[in-house]
Formats: sequence, structure tokens, C-alpha cells
Amino acid sequence: MEEYPTGFRFYPTEEELISFYLHNQLHGLKQDRIHRVIPVLDIFDTEPWNLPQLAGELCREDREQWFFFAPMQEREARGGRPSRSMATGYWKATGSPGYVYSSDNKVIGVKKSMVFYVGKAPTGRKTQWKLNEYRTIELSPTNPNSTSSNISIPKLRREFTLCRVYVVSGSSRAFDRRPLEAVAGETTIQGGDSSASNGSGGGGGGRGDASSSGVAADNSGSSNQWEMTSLEEPIWDWEQLDWL
Repeated sequence: MEEYPTGFRFYPTEEELISFYLHNQLHGLKQDRIHRVIPVLDIFDTEPWNLPQLAGELCREDREQWFFFAPMQEREARGGRPSRSMATGYWKATGSPGYVYSSDNKVIGVKKSMVFYVGKAPTGRKTQWKLNEYRTIELSPTNPNSTSSNISIPKLRREFTLCRVYVVSGSSRAFDRRPLEAVAGETTIQGGDSSASNGSGGGGGGRGDASSSGVAADNSGSSNQWEMTSLEEPIWDWEQLDWL
């Protein structure tokens, strides 16, 4: 494996994710290189806290975000809705899908956000695991026999999606790698009372540590770090983009 400088991270823009990585995956190009950072995996069959260890070899040590190509599910290929649930919980869409733009302000894809809930729908408990699902929009040439000339039809590609999985930290210390105990102690000294210490513990619990987050998510009795304010329900879904 190549040697990379200390602090090197895979941190692509949304345009790079769609225009380079997802485009090449859909067209079968540069597979060996791309899969070292973004492997193919049906992530909706795997609990989110187990995904970091399945990430690409160059991103496996990242504690903040992980990327995967998710293939189209068989039920989706037959015209059904994709499954987003598993034994321990389910992914729920939040907000509305939005367009992704290129640097020259052209629509190149669509992004959909989801939050993972522990338990059975619709009474599951919200966690800090989130997912951005990207699909690319490509221009397909019109029928050469058509009377219209030089017109391309935008098409939403469904064979693969590119998924960015991450943990919402709720903390300003995303780049602070000190142990949580050290930060808690520092806050206690500054605050001078137990309430400050407790506040730090709550903030530190939201740190993007996949293993500890997974354990917390599994303990359904815990009622602090996995519960967040309610998010807006989806207004429309992928099926409403069929006009593309």
C-alpha cells in the first residue's frame, strides 16, 4: 500500500462523489482504485455501527464518515420500494430530496438524507447515525428519428447509489482527538461544578466513535445521546422523480 502523509484523509466534495466516483462505478471504470476507498456493499442489511470496519481500506480508520456503493435491490428492480429496515432498526428519510450541483451550476444528481432508528417502525428511537444517499442524473440522447434536434433527456440512474454514512457529533471538537475523560476533566476545572462536567459528558458522547456509538445504540434503555429533536418528514420520494 502507498505511504500517505500524516493526517491524510479521503474528504471528497459532493460533485466529486457524483461526477467521478459514482459515474465511474456506473460505467465500470477504474474499479480497482475506486473500491479501495468506496467498496460495493448492501449497507441496508448491516447495522450502521458495523459499517466502519467494512469501509474501503484507505478509509477504514476514519472515525467521522464512510462511503459505500449500494447496488439496486432486487425488489426495487422489479418495481417495488427498496427496503431500509433490518432486525435492529431502520433508516428513515428526513426532509426532501435535493439537487446536487456542479461547480458550473448544472444539476448532476439528487441527494436524499436518512436517520437510523433503533427498534420497530414507527416507534423506533432516533440515533445519531445519518446517511446521505446520492444518485446521478445523466443526459441520454434522444431517438435519432425524433423531430427534435440536439435535445438530451435527463435520466436518474438507479443501478447504484453512493452512500455517505456519518455520526452527528453535536460537538465543536470534531478535530480534537483527546480522550473524552481529558476533555471532561478540563470542563470540570473551568466550570467548577458538577453540571459543567455532566454537560461535557453529554457532548463527548456524540463523538464520531463508531464502536462506542454502536454499543450505545444497542442499549435501548439509554435515553440521552441517541435522542434528538424531531426532524421534518419527507415531502416527496424517489418515485416522484420518475419524470427524470
